[in-house]
Amino acid sequence: MAENFWQGKRVMITGGAGFLGSFVTEKLAARGVADILIPRIENYNLTDRDDIKRLLDDSLQPADKVPTHLQHSTFNIQPSTLILQPENMVIIHLAANVGGIGANREHPAEFFYDNLMMGVELMHQSWQRGVGKFTAIGTVCAYPKFTPVPFKEEDLWIGYPEETNAPYGLAKKMMLVQSEAYRQQYGFNSIFVLPVNLYGPRDNFNLQTSHVIPALIRKAIEAGERGDKELVVWGDGSPTREFLYVEDAAEGILTATEKYNSSDPVNLGSGYEISIKDLAEMIVRQTGYQGKLVWDTEKPNGQPRRGLDVSRAKERFGWSAQVSFEEGMRRTIDWFKANRDKIR
Repeated sequence: MAENFWQGKRVMITGGAGFLGSFVTEKLAARGVADILIPRIENYNLTDRDDIKRLLDDSLQPADKVPTHLQHSTFNIQPSTLILQPENMVIIHLAANVGGIGANREHPAEFFYDNLMMGVELMHQSWQRGVGKFTAIGTVCAYPKFTPVPFKEEDLWIGYPEETNAPYGLAKKMMLVQSEAYRQQYGFNSIFVLPVNLYGPRDNFNLQTSHVIPALIRKAIEAGERGDKELVVWGDGSPTREFLYVEDAAEGILTATEKYNSSDPVNLGSGYEISIKDLAEMIVRQTGYQGKLVWDTEKPNGQPRRGLDVSRAKERFGWSAQVSFEEGMRRTIDWFKANRDKIR
């Protein structure tokens, strides 16, 4: 079924050069998809309506007319006089302006505007052009601050998101509203999946903008090398989080694209909830750091608990996570150690 879905398709992956996007692209190529397009920010500003129009113009050209800066290395260039039919185009919208708690506190306006504008306009113009399928990637930050755990998709609207990431979460959630509205009025085939916090090789390890796992891995390894007696961690360690290994997320996104045709939102998660305290202790153990953890309770905790009900993905399109948290963490730490010289 998967092979049949992708046959004759051209796939655009916004954010395809990023952390999650790189794995989605690899898995697409492994499925035999040759026509993969990856727009980059230096060529297309996805918050700009005219740039989105130009991107779609470029994407729907015959293969030999598609600009080289848009082509992925697997792109199958065969001279053709036929313009690609829009219904054979699939768009997977991964691009986002993202960051951890600190970045969200410092740049709430940018996170709101950038994510809202790129998502809404890209989906709108995709509908106008007759694009065959649009996969929108939401965020667990869209859930209300005090959502009962495990988070069920029907609870998305029972309250306001946690304050530090509400602008980002709400901007992304508007694609769910848009997907439902455009399906109802126009019959446009778009889907909306909500991955929980991701981690894995190739993550962002920049301490100014990274999320909790890569930040703690880097801090623990560097503190150990300096011989620091203490490692400071934000908050009090009590919040819980669920994490999804990036390759599992990529597989979930592609499986949903292949098999799911509804605007009902779908969680993508591991079903494994862990406290930040236990997470930090695991990272200390796996990195070999010998010092003491110190909790900076002046810093925010973020959302109190975060864990997803992942049954809908299994029921609707047969997907579930495969990589255990211990194994995923081991792979992530090993990757960071092997690639440190390339990381800023």
